[in-house]
Amino acid sequence: MSTTPMAPTGRTEAAEHLGGGVWRHLLRVPVRDGVVLAADLYAPEERPGPRPVILERTPYGRRDIRESDRCRHDEPVPTPEETSAFFVRAGYHVVRQDCRGRGDSGGTFVKYLGEGPDGADTLEWIAAQPWCDGRVAMMGVSYSAHAQTAAAAESPAPLAAMFMDSGGFASAYEAGMRMGGAFELKQVTWAFRHGEESPEAERDPLVRKAFAGTDLRDWFTVLPWRTGVSPLSQVGHYERYLLDQWRHDTFGDYWRQPAIYGRGHYDRFPDVPTLHMASWYDPYVRSTIENFTAMGRLKTSPAYLVMGPWTHGARCVTFAGDVDFGPAATFSDNVDTSYLTFRQRWFDAVLRGGDLGAIPRVRYFLMGGGDGRRDAAGRMRHGGRWHTDTRWPPSGTRETAFYCHTSGELSRERPTGRDAWVEYDFDPGDPVPTLGGQVTSGEPVMVGGAFDQVPDERFYGAREPYLPVNARPDVISLVTPPLDEPLEVAGPVTARLFISSTAPDTDFTVKLVDVHPPNEDYPHGFAMNLTEGIFRCRFHASFERPEPLVAGEVYEIEIPAPDTANRFGAGHRLRVDISSSNFPRFDVNSNTGAPEAVTRRKVVATNRVHMDAGHPSAVLLWTRPGA
Repeated sequence: MSTTPMAPTGRTEAAEHLGGGVWRHLLRVPVRDGVVLAADLYAPEERPGPRPVILERTPYGRRDIRESDRCRHDEPVPTPEETSAFFVRAGYHVVRQDCRGRGDSGGTFVKYLGEGPDGADTLEWIAAQPWCDGRVAMMGVSYSAHAQTAAAAESPAPLAAMFMDSGGFASAYEAGMRMGGAFELKQVTWAFRHGEESPEAERDPLVRKAFAGTDLRDWFTVLPWRTGVSPLSQVGHYERYLLDQWRHDTFGDYWRQPAIYGRGHYDRFPDVPTLHMASWYDPYVRSTIENFTAMGRLKTSPAYLVMGPWTHGARCVTFAGDVDFGPAATFSDNVDTSYLTFRQRWFDAVLRGGDLGAIPRVRYFLMGGGDGRRDAAGRMRHGGRWHTDTRWPPSGTRETAFYCHTSGELSRERPTGRDAWVEYDFDPGDPVPTLGGQVTSGEPVMVGGAFDQVPDERFYGAREPYLPVNARPDVISLVTPPLDEPLEVAGPVTARLFISSTAPDTDFTVKLVDVHPPNEDYPHGFAMNLTEGIFRCRFHASFERPEPLVAGEVYEIEIPAPDTANRFGAGHRLRVDISSSNFPRFDVNSNTGAPEAVTRRKVVATNRVHMDAGHPSAVLLWTRPGA
């Protein structure tokens, strides 16, 4: 590679020839408060002419390889240079930028909250350069998708299109940081892992040694953490931003900030084409679908949705957890030749007048249809296939209520009796363990995906004799009879429960499960988790103004769970598990009424779910008969 100074253009400093007709130019981008952000421009020339630019902003190192950038199931993960060169050869310039306080960029990192102004300023700066034709599109996975909605909320005029994969906050309070009032503890594991990679840790070998000698699983036994008493105490600003997130438990001005509340700022988003992509075992299902729906409703530019069966960003594998969805599950060779070619086709269509009609508005993977046996890798073959549609939920589906009965049956028949309920004691000191689900960045404490709902040594908090989770006395498990014919469930999932408690505050959780019938490989069957939700009851009146429960009084609550798409085969059962904890995915309610981020006490609550004619607790699913 050769390095040659480049003529001054804004604050472009140098050009480095990477070979193959691609040059990398080092950029120093000033933003409004004087901080300078580092970026690379990939272009076909030492002194490039104007082209549309594709911008990706990342906290993970603009030149670092990430598994979520994998483009084909049978090829290595491309480097940022290889990905950028692909788009350069396709007629674009690419800019990759380190977020504030990360990589080579200046300033202090505060997760999410600075990405709006920094992103908007970067867009304006790029558009003013002679190598940009005035149009800047954005792309990226996870945090790089959050950075897009954050920038869009600032109304940047140069923004021309957004390709958001596995991220982009509609409301971080309801998906991604909190859910139903509970705090998502993946924020804790993320902060620890990336605090370990912070500039402070890079500069100070003692900080690195402290991180290396810390077992994060041990620290999960003493939640909540306190200022100066946490594994992040030596990286103070990481500890501060994390505890700040955690302690803002009510919905207020903190959660209305544009960077994490797209819903409140959709009117400021530029009217540009958008593509929204996620997967059924990803924590951003709700955000992705809400953003897609809102852009389709509020803007004239087209919006597109792609939903796969994977965990976060793992589009090039066929499995999630202990379940395999078959060769049709990979993005490559099914949705498109590769993730690279799909993005190029989409950008060509929306920026260069390509064939928009060739791209379906909705493409989703309907899980199910496999034989339920164990494959060579030890995973259950659940199967599935891709579908296209023009809307979500899909055409032909309708909302269907499945009612809860004290007999343990889940049925389309409403209960007819009086004064019927099921109650249990919820002990915060013995929470229900998280067994997969819509989890990312949870290692080494938790993992996402589909698993038989029987704990084993892999799951934090699981204890011998490892009985099925629905055998616990604090889990209400409701199940249909075996289905006479297949049933498709595709759309949002909502539990509408009538509850009461002896405590001033408590949680209720819900989980939708596909129960496979027994076979030689799984003689007890296989209870596969699909989606799950939680609700913190002090927010029964509103998330803005918490109110304690009155002991014994009955309240109607709604627990929304992220959308799913699954084909329940003939002989399968629909199961719904109701409880009051899902740890370590969510923080555990102490039942005292005090905020979880500060309380040191725990009490046992007796919780009831009412199931009678006057209190018809039910789970609402979008269904249609399966083929």
